[in-house]
Amino acid sequence: MASGTEEDLSSGPLLVLRGRRPEGTQVHLAAGLAVGGRAFIVMAGPCAVENAAQIGDAAAAVASAGCPVLRGGAFKPRTSPYSFQGLGAQGVRLLLDAAGGWGLAAVSEVLEPADLPALEGVALLQIGARNMQNFHLLKVLGRLRRPVLLKRGPAATIEEWLLAAEYLLEGGNDQVILCERGIRAFEPSTRNTLDLSAVVIAKQRTHLPVMVDPSHATGRRELVIPLSLAAAAAGADGLLVEMHPRPAEALSDGAQALLPEDLNELMARLPPLLEAVGRELWRPAPLRRAVAR
Repeated sequence: MASGTEEDLSSGPLLVLRGRRPEGTQVHLAAGLAVGGRAFIVMAGPCAVENAAQIGDAAAAVASAGCPVLRGGAFKPRTSPYSFQGLGAQGVRLLLDAAGGWGLAAVSEVLEPADLPALEGVALLQIGARNMQNFHLLKVLGRLRRPVLLKRGPAATIEEWLLAAEYLLEGGNDQVILCERGIRAFEPSTRNTLDLSAVVIAKQRTHLPVMVDPSHATGRRELVIPLSLAAAAAGADGLLVEMHPRPAEALSDGAQALLPEDLNELMARLPPLLEAVGRELWRPAPLRRAVAR
């Protein structure tokens, strides 16, 4: 078992370790938008793209709150084969149309290399927790040089998470963001257990930026804001939160999705906390907010 020290990582160049780039890595998503600098980035949107009206309303709420990135799943890995599996390529088109109408970047999950042509135009490709050790997918994305968000697997050690990132860096892609989204534990009160110690350890051990997904970690809307603030205090570089304009109608994960007014509250509560830890909340310049189509 790993003891949590750098020496426990397997042999090789270990491109992921902080000593390789002590100043840290910034992952560039769009002009003036990078994860890993002083600015704290909040990405928000629904678990899944369901239809044009839903993702359009979500984009309007995300832009209004001052978040620069719209999240939305089009290719959905679901535990049950009978659950909503996403709209696929059509969902990506709806996501990009909604994001573009408000001047937002987009993040969406890739399940396999065959999805990549449909995901052209998505600023940030998400590798979900189930695919953290899909080594074929990691190798393909390592050769692409596109920004990647790598979620920690629900039973993965920090060492395994960093070594998954090493696959991407070894392929030549240093535009990688780590994302802590909770690990499976014995406690049934939450969907997973958010491991904020992993954020601190990852920030110490690697030069890659680290984000937190408190929505999947908790599975409960009322816990998302408190744990988002805790993640910011722990040194995370940003958040990936779920927000649905009408959570009661959501086809997936409605119970953990913030309402638009909740997202506004989160964005209002973050600045004083971030100032206390030497960071600042990313806000759009007045000219960056586009007029919705």
